[in-house]
Amino acid sequence: MVWYVVVVGCLLSGALIGFAGGVLGIGGGLLAIPLLGLMLNMDQQAAQGTALIMVLPAVLLTVRQYNQKAKINLRAAGAGAAGSILFTWIGAQFALGIDPVLLRQIYAGFVLCIALFYFYQSQRSSQKNRPQKPRRQVEDFHKGWFSLIGSIAGLAGGIFGVGGSVLVVPLLTTVFRLTQTGAQALALTMVIPGTFVALFTYAAHGQADWQVGIPMALGSIFFVPYGVKLAYSLPEPRLKLAFACMLLIIMVLLLIKA
Repeated sequence: MVWYVVVVGCLLSGALIGFAGGVLGIGGGLLAIPLLGLMLNMDQQAAQGTALIMVLPAVLLTVRQYNQKAKINLRAAGAGAAGSILFTWIGAQFALGIDPVLLRQIYAGFVLCIALFYFYQSQRSSQKNRPQKPRRQVEDFHKGWFSLIGSIAGLAGGIFGVGGSVLVVPLLTTVFRLTQTGAQALALTMVIPGTFVALFTYAAHGQADWQVGIPMALGSIFFVPYGVKLAYSLPEPRLKLAFACMLLIIMVLLLIKA
């Protein structure tokens, strides 16, 4: 395939993925990985490493946009980030050592579980006349809890390249009862250092294609702000339903490749 066709395709797909990541608070990486596998025939590890190139600037910009809407508690995020760094490296080492097809199947199962949870949450949230538990603030909790959550996010992010924030957002919205957008903002902020660690680890093992990842990153950063703006305008049940539908699409794409 001619190189400039690949570059244009990566720019356009990066724009779409960046917009989706802004809306759903996932940095776009969950969608990029199956697309890289299907369109460019990458192994799962190479797709995860390449997606990290795109994800890192998109995550940084998404966090900035969320913080402009509502200030992120940096102490809680810092505690989560500290917990994520070591476990991201451990998860990445595990992922790099297993069969690519098995890793893709595990990834699909992980995505399916998260999608089913969000379908359940969207239905509960949309029920009329159902008493709603009061929302809580990050300041109500000891930062040690966020360090634990960051460790969970780091392990998932290392194994799957991305996805740590997707795993912990349900914890933050159900157990800690944060708002959906607040949970997405905090979770993404936690995983920033771990994303650097994961990218370095995958790249050091030759599992990151910079010629593909960089144009995807450039395409994504221009559309992240529009996605974040839409996220704050949507009702929370609808946002959760959109999240679940996107995850199901991702799972189908993964299984097609597997």
